[in-house]
Amino acid sequence: MSGAYGLDLAEVAKSNAPQVLDVPAAPGALNEKNEKALYIPEDSSQSRSREHSLTDPDGKEYPTAEEVATLRRVCGTVPWSSYTIGFIELCERFSYYGTTIVFVNFIQKPLPPGSSTGSAGTDGQPGALGMGQRASTGLSTFNSMWAYFMPLVGAYVADQYWGRFKTIQISILIAIVGHILLIIATLPSVIATPNGSIACFCVGLIIFGIGTGGFKPNISPLIAEQYEAKHPKQYIKVKKSGERVIVDPTMTISRIYMYFYLMVNIGALAGQIGMVYAEKYVGFWLSFVLPTCLFLCCPTVMWLMRNKYARRPPTGSVLTKALKLWGLAMKGRWSLNPVTTAKNMRSDDFWESVKPSRLGQAKPVWMTFDDVWVDEVRRGFKACTVFLWIPLYWLAYNQMTTNLISQAATMELHGAPNDLINNIDPVALVIFIPICDLFLYPGLERMGIRFTPLKKIAWGFGLSSASMIASAVTQHYIYKLGECGDHPNSEGCAPAPINVWVQTIPYLLIAFSEIFTSITALEYAFTKAPKNLRSVVTSVFLFMSAVSYAIGEAFVSLSEDPLLTWNYTIIAILAAVAGAGFWTAHRKLDKEEDKMNFIPESSFKGRRLSHGGQAA
Repeated sequence: MSGAYGLDLAEVAKSNAPQVLDVPAAPGALNEKNEKALYIPEDSSQSRSREHSLTDPDGKEYPTAEEVATLRRVCGTVPWSSYTIGFIELCERFSYYGTTIVFVNFIQKPLPPGSSTGSAGTDGQPGALGMGQRASTGLSTFNSMWAYFMPLVGAYVADQYWGRFKTIQISILIAIVGHILLIIATLPSVIATPNGSIACFCVGLIIFGIGTGGFKPNISPLIAEQYEAKHPKQYIKVKKSGERVIVDPTMTISRIYMYFYLMVNIGALAGQIGMVYAEKYVGFWLSFVLPTCLFLCCPTVMWLMRNKYARRPPTGSVLTKALKLWGLAMKGRWSLNPVTTAKNMRSDDFWESVKPSRLGQAKPVWMTFDDVWVDEVRRGFKACTVFLWIPLYWLAYNQMTTNLISQAATMELHGAPNDLINNIDPVALVIFIPICDLFLYPGLERMGIRFTPLKKIAWGFGLSSASMIASAVTQHYIYKLGECGDHPNSEGCAPAPINVWVQTIPYLLIAFSEIFTSITALEYAFTKAPKNLRSVVTSVFLFMSAVSYAIGEAFVSLSEDPLLTWNYTIIAILAAVAGAGFWTAHRKLDKEEDKMNFIPESSFKGRRLSHGGQAA
């Protein structure tokens, strides 16, 4: 029987029955995870025949291909252990953003007269080392790139050697060492010797980034695995109204990541606002001590929950095998013409040609996996090609933490600090994430509209472009209405007669784009990666931020008067073109969404024993 997206009953059965080895041809086959059997009822008098029913002995019913195409999908219940991981993420983001928000003032501005801690009171400007804007920009940019490069290392270590839980624990300890060094660098006695302070600060920054790199790519897969461990596949639920619905793990994981991102922004918002006031009224030491104190909640919660979390063990040299597999598939497909090479990589038989069953006796000795793992690797590589477009999205997003802050300083602030306005973004996310989860997404589902991950990401590009258009229009009127024309940042210039809260428009658009693009990309990395490469694929997505920072260096020359209007306009065009290109390149992949989600888990477990007792 055929169904949606070319799925047949056997394909759906193999996917929806967790790790069933041989269904539906052999009812009663062993399910290794739960040691239960999957049965197809024999009673033809039942309302659902053998052909149309997949049920386990406990009565849990799995959807057929026909039901996948016709029944409405709903979210499952998020396990309480996922909320504790969300709290860990909140504490870590509070510590990260609370610490980094004061970097610029600590490095750039000089110590205020009469202050030994860097505090300046209500009317003063906090500062410490007085090394200037170039030094502060350089170290802040290095920190951002370092923090998004190190996840590649942290992910590799987790997937290959330590596992996610152990890697997170060790990374937290490393980050604590970094925090302590940063605190030492801000003590009044150390600030008194700027050279010693900056040396201690730089060492702390490097160690801090190593810890962050081990934490970030592993915490997001861990939170979703708590649900997957209990409900890895779709199942049927009958609501009180009698409606039969599909409880969809993909939708549930999407919900988990939305609230995970909510925790990220609550932590970031509290950290940024709180530490700005700590540096201003008490000193930099307090703005580094408080984030460290909250960060100490992370190892505490993880230790208390150590026997409650679902964990996957490390799997050995799986990444090496995946890269070898890709290299084998590329054999004979290289061309001096890059367009031809790209076309060859997209051919229908690219991955089929390297499946063990196709190679037979000609397969290399390192090919110890099955055909299904090749499908999983294909899916993971497809996710990575999706992420290759993301740097152009982050290019627009990054304006929020740089040029838009400067833009705010050239408008009427009405008593609000110019670096406070960008907190509209996390506030908007805290408000609109639940709205999207509880109303927008379910509403679209009820209307029969499948708002798939790739559609969400494409919409995110469009909204980020719209945000930059709004910023360009604002900048145009600042130049037009300000008394200094197209040089409003000149010394002594009065603000342009525009209320700073007009920036609400670009910040709201950016916030919605984050919901559609950033959150969805995390979800996509989890659901599309092979289970033994989830941290690696997640780290590829995170690494795109580092790539974006590098691209952003090309726009530094446009980030000053009188070129800022062109800066926003060009980035808006790039985001729009990238969104169109993204959808054009991946619209066929979007049609495979259900088919990719239905790929059953491979028996290949890396260096562990695979099904059947064969060493992998």
